Amino acid sequence: MTAYSQNDSAFARIRARLFADKLALACFFFLAATALLCFCAPLIAPYPYDAQNLELGASAPSLAHWLGTDMMGRDILSRILYGGRISFAVGFLATGVAVLIGVSYGMASGMAGGRTDAVMMRIVDIIYSLPFTIFVILLMLAFGRSIWLIFVAIGAVEWLTMARIVRASTLDIKSRQFVEAATALGQSRAGIMIKHILPNCAGAILVCATLTMPSVMLLEAFLSFLGLGVQAPLPSWGSLVKDGAEYMEDAAWLLISPALVFSATLYALNRVGEAISEEHD
Repeated sequence: MTAYSQNDSAFARIRARLFADKLALACFFFLAATALLCFCAPLIAPYPYDAQNLELGASAPSLAHWLGTDMMGRDILSRILYGGRISFAVGFLATGVAVLIGVSYGMASGMAGGRTDAVMMRIVDIIYSLPFTIFVILLMLAFGRSIWLIFVAIGAVEWLTMARIVRASTLDIKSRQFVEAATALGQSRAGIMIKHILPNCAGAILVCATLTMPSVMLLEAFLSFLGLGVQAPLPSWGSLVKDGAEYMEDAAWLLISPALVFSATLYALNRVGEAISEEHD
């Protein structure tokens, strides 16, 4: 158990909890290193992600191509690094969309209270009953397969849990004495939400966002597996796993490397999220 002072901020408690869990801390540094390598891909990748060598074709790992090449002779290591940029971008940006919608909606619902709160939460319950994946697929088919649409579409269906968590936190915080005092002093509802509610919800929001990231990355991978995600020749980890699965019997290295990197990243994200969420159990 880690001891906390009443004066510690939510972020300070989360940081202390993370540093107390050695496995979670190792996962955090693994994520940081992986993200840094991926976003520096143009500087460190041995080949362009779309550079083809049809004469080479699918070749096993070698000194020239550490993780081998695909059917078109493209370097797998380079495509994993560039694909990580897309997968991490989906994770960060789609989670950002989910946070923006979920925090705004949940806070508005909690502050409104009464019948308005009940109606807003029933809307959330109705949307929860819809098949998320089919909804995203319909959006992709209706508006095209733009990479930016992928970010928005995934974020637009992942905000519901965030809204529920923020709404519950808002209901708890708005009944505390410092919020009642701010109301009595004539502070506006918007001012109370920004100055008092949001800072006190920050820890819960961070925890939920951390656990949302692997979910949105996995959804993007599933869309890529269906051929509705990132379009060739631009890679993502999901599309690399899809391509590798098609040739796994003849060229197993096409599947093993991207699958291991993707699985390790998802595990690390979940482990970090679980570690910091224990503070809010």
